[in-house]
Amino acid sequence: MRPTGRLHIGHLVGALRQWAELQDQYDCMYFVADWHALTSEYSQTDALTDYAYDNVADWIAAGVDPDRSTLFVQSLVPEHAELYLLMSMVVPTPWLERVPTYKEQIEQLAEKDLSTLGFLGYPLLQGADVVIYKAQYVPVGDDQVPHLELNREVVRRFHGFFGELFPEPQPLLTSFPRLPGLDNRKMSKSYGNTIDLADDADAVKKKVMRMYTDPKRIRADIPGTVEGNPVFLYHDAFNSDIAEVEDLKSRYRTGRVGDVEVKQKLVQAINTVLDPIRERRTEVLERPGRVREILMDGSSRARRIAQETIREVREAVKLSYV
Repeated sequence: MRPTGRLHIGHLVGALRQWAELQDQYDCMYFVADWHALTSEYSQTDALTDYAYDNVADWIAAGVDPDRSTLFVQSLVPEHAELYLLMSMVVPTPWLERVPTYKEQIEQLAEKDLSTLGFLGYPLLQGADVVIYKAQYVPVGDDQVPHLELNREVVRRFHGFFGELFPEPQPLLTSFPRLPGLDNRKMSKSYGNTIDLADDADAVKKKVMRMYTDPKRIRADIPGTVEGNPVFLYHDAFNSDIAEVEDLKSRYRTGRVGDVEVKQKLVQAINTVLDPIRERRTEVLERPGRVREILMDGSSRARRIAQETIREVREAVKLSYV
């Protein structure tokens, strides 16, 4: 994850739940993508390291276990950059320009100058991040699948020049679609439409009660639309009482429940999920230096793996001088 701000419930639903579950089946590596943060935040770097520590505290609070997974910082493993450079020598520029999110983000972040080599090349750096550990699988959302396909194409082209070195990584798609923001736009800190993992119960209540809902429903006795309604998407994501959710949907469709009741039950559901996360986050942050210690140890472990891969790559590229 890029350390560009505090984490919100979209990160929990879209990534962290899956990260925690994958630890039961796989040898997992999760990292702070601080170089990736620079691709769009290169002019505002003061808070990156603070956000990195804060984010990792949330990872641990959400169930990512540093005793079972390797947690590390991208920039503390410089071999990522070396592999990125070597891969860039054989990758045609049009391959990077055709990545769907490239033009999308330039349009969405029009207030920033993204006409940089770093921004163009970030999908290739993502590829280096993955294959340097010879990863078999990568947990991603639908929007990242084209990046992973590019990664596999790059691996095949690299192998064409230098021989077989890496497995072609496959996606492990998140089981829940992306949550919209409170205003039904894309969830983003810049829109002010998020519920942060660190928000207290009162903050969650205030935010939920002002959520966007069916704009055509001006009275509680008017039948409303459930499909695509952010309030019900959040219920599906956070309310474990399936019978209650189905009852609310049925009554909403027939004009027999008001938005206030639906939102109040959503507040309860979200806070039930976040309460233990808040408690664990507090425990982590009560031990000054603990997150830093975890990241330094994890980065050392990750670098040992990356150094061995780079040794093999240098030999394959015929850049070994020892």
